[in-house]
Amino acid sequence: MASFCMKYPLLLIGLFCLVLISSCIPYKDTLYYQQKGTVVDSTQVMQQIQQPYRVQINDILSLRIKVLDQDNVAIFNPIGDSGSLNATSAERAYTDGFTVDLHGNIRIPVLGELQVLGYTTEEIQTKVEDLLLQEQFKKTANIFVTVRLAGLRYTTSGEVNGTGTHTLYQERVNIFEALANSGDIPITGDKKDVLLIRQYPQGQEIHHLDLTDIAIMQSPYYYIQPNDMIYVKPLKQKALGTGTTVFENITKIASVLTLLTSIILIAKR
Repeated sequence: MASFCMKYPLLLIGLFCLVLISSCIPYKDTLYYQQKGTVVDSTQVMQQIQQPYRVQINDILSLRIKVLDQDNVAIFNPIGDSGSLNATSAERAYTDGFTVDLHGNIRIPVLGELQVLGYTTEEIQTKVEDLLLQEQFKKTANIFVTVRLAGLRYTTSGEVNGTGTHTLYQERVNIFEALANSGDIPITGDKKDVLLIRQYPQGQEIHHLDLTDIAIMQSPYYYIQPNDMIYVKPLKQKALGTGTTVFENITKIASVLTLLTSIILIAKR
């Protein structure tokens, strides 16, 4: 081994540099929002992708009804009962909210089943108001109906610091906010090909997102939807077990060379 090192020093140096360079994670692969060609106009982006969400199966809706005499609508507004005071927001949403069943319906006290699949929350509000005016109240009751999603629930898996199911209580969440809420992608995660698995009436579809490209803001998948699954693949450097930086690789290579030298010296004794 020692004689081989003396004969081919340039070859060893070349191999050393090759391993050093190829096993490191390029700096540009760790950055978000890079300009890769297309200039993004923020006004155009907002108009293009901010489409209203349409309700799907298994969504949980929060329904609140207000009239001049609130005692008349207490049955519709269960949150606040003593049995749910100690529950978390997610638990209250699940027990007191209205879950969309496999047929796309929710069951509302007195009003019965209401088809909501594919409707926006604003459209559902109008449907509930119309039913209440037809069957329960007069216009003088000043009905005010609010329908919202009971939290935006999504799942992260793969090379993410915080895997699992998460719920955010806000109307809109983009892909970066969702990942930040779950601990973000570590340096060993592939930001160039993040998989977004979305539910559709016909089944699931997988969408590939390059989060290092600022043009992601123009994507129709920039904002996540309820029940989305986000999967981040590990980079090949993690699979190879090499370091993520030059310093880490130098340290590992030095350790290997030290081990080989020790073996050679022991073998010569």
